[in-house]
Amino acid sequence: MGTERTHWADLTPRQRQLLVAVGVVSTVWQAAMLWDLRHRADDEIRGPKRAWVAASFVRPVGQIAYYAWGRRRPADD
Repeated sequence: MGTERTHWADLTPRQRQLLVAVGVVSTVWQAAMLWDLRHRADDEIRGPKRAWVAASFVRPVGQIAYYAWGRRRPADD
């Protein structure tokens, strides 16, 4: 298949900056998710909190899923 790994030294400065920025944003987003999860009551979360914590490490799918479906809104019953 001929897939070779790209090394950090092979990247342009712009590509390096973009990778660092994406990493920082992803880490901040995960921290915000975990903070929000920690400070919500169990009845404000759809599903078990432990499952959402595990999902937070599946970047960015777990974080998007949590903010889209994991939190109960006041109108939810």
